[in-house]
Amino acid sequence: MAKSKNSKLSYISVPSQIIHSLSSSSLQNLLLSPKKSSKPCNRFLYTAKNSCFVFVFLFLFAFLGMLKLSFDVEPILPFSPYPCLTPQTQITISSGDQRSAFLGQGKMDISTTESEFWKQPDGRGYHPCLNFSHEYRKSSEVVTRERTRYLMVVVSGGLNQQRNQIVDAVVIARILGAALVVPVLQVNVIWGDESEFSDIFDLEHFKKTLADDIHIVSSLPSTHLMSRPVEEKRTPLHVDDRWIRARYQKRLNKEGVLLLRGLDSRLSKDLPSDLQKLRCKVAFHALRFASPILELGNKLAERMRCKGPYIALHLRMEKDVWVRTGCLPGLSSEYDEIINKERKLRPELLTARSNMTYHDRKLAGLCPLNALEVARLLKALGAPKTARIYWAGGNPLGREEALLPLTREFPHFYNKEKLSLPGELAPFVKKASLLAAIDHIVAENSDVFMHSHGGNMGHAIQGQRAYAGHKKHITPNKRQMLRYFLNSSLPEPEFNKIIKELHQGSQGQPDIRTNKPGRDIIAYPVPECMCKVSHTRTAKHD
Repeated sequence: MAKSKNSKLSYISVPSQIIHSLSSSSLQNLLLSPKKSSKPCNRFLYTAKNSCFVFVFLFLFAFLGMLKLSFDVEPILPFSPYPCLTPQTQITISSGDQRSAFLGQGKMDISTTESEFWKQPDGRGYHPCLNFSHEYRKSSEVVTRERTRYLMVVVSGGLNQQRNQIVDAVVIARILGAALVVPVLQVNVIWGDESEFSDIFDLEHFKKTLADDIHIVSSLPSTHLMSRPVEEKRTPLHVDDRWIRARYQKRLNKEGVLLLRGLDSRLSKDLPSDLQKLRCKVAFHALRFASPILELGNKLAERMRCKGPYIALHLRMEKDVWVRTGCLPGLSSEYDEIINKERKLRPELLTARSNMTYHDRKLAGLCPLNALEVARLLKALGAPKTARIYWAGGNPLGREEALLPLTREFPHFYNKEKLSLPGELAPFVKKASLLAAIDHIVAENSDVFMHSHGGNMGHAIQGQRAYAGHKKHITPNKRQMLRYFLNSSLPEPEFNKIIKELHQGSQGQPDIRTNKPGRDIIAYPVPECMCKVSHTRTAKHD
């Protein structure tokens, strides 16, 4: 007899830990038990050795237990690596292979669940607009045909330091009218990451996007291999385009090759308009991550989004951050002593003002927020307890213990390790820049982003979210809010009201770069790279 069209197929949501503990055959027996004749049971129905009765009893007990678990799976397993495990999730078993297919259940009905917290800031009509001047476009005809002078650069540091230096390398090549050799990434002495440019970024996309601005080659041509390069190991701080030309133009014309090292934050933040636009073009268009990174990063973002909006946090709670900032993690006297000892052993690591006490630094807003402060801030700003949070960054000092104030308040708390399926992160192990790039993608795609202590990644994502239409980005007002955190007598409703008022203008609204000197256009793309005129010609997106 044909099945009714109205009949529905039901699934039981089974936690991944249970699935992985079962063999393929046992899982098949559980889900696909064939019907058996009842005659053997009738034969021994009233005997003491009634094995069928025992089997039926155990099966029903297990079935009822799993049914109960299906309704309670999220409260029991808030740290499940499979946050989208739902009744719609399919479990495919083939030749002993077990894998979970993340089908998700679509986005939540935001109209019924969205609070003030999830609302996006008013972008005031700003759109990306990279309109280069007539003079710039005319000179491009000559610069892009350059085949006699080459700029080589060696970039160092973490992922976002490398990105910043690559941006400036393109700008310097343009200033000098030189061809750019694909930047060399110095082996990171801290993490031992030997990744090359093409391991992190899409090289062909990089070349194609900038084809109208400079000529880019993968390696120095044979005609210049015997050249003696002009080498600069330490460019002064905040040099402008005139300094670059005066310093290098004649020597580059003579030798044909210029080699630059130590470019980090060396080029001025205030350059002519066309060069500022070129910075934006490199940062927001040309530097696209390589396909394997993009693929996994987007998968993790979808897994976070499958049940609705999510928050991304960049937590700066690693041991070296506490040492460098002259701050304390606020966990216990034991951890404070670890930081103090490390700081005494290596005083050169301290980048904060050495004449300030820890308490003074804290009140001045120079310290990272710890997990308790992040949790209180999010709660005061209206983040619901059910909010799904992705946290990016290295392992905090104290590991899970350091995160407890956050995970208790917001139990749906994930990172890339918890979201990934077995083996997905294997190609990126021991490659810090690639792992940071995955974090970058998930954070960039979040509905709300917040960093606990600025830094290169925070600034990069801030700029990208602004360029994408001013997506919500919370900048903690540490200098003004921390005194209220220390006031234990302040009632919670009043505390929440004060914190909201302090952050009304720190939600990712358009912020004009030129309002404060020294701001980086990569973090503040208005007004040079974004404008309100809708009919202006924008840069091409690939």
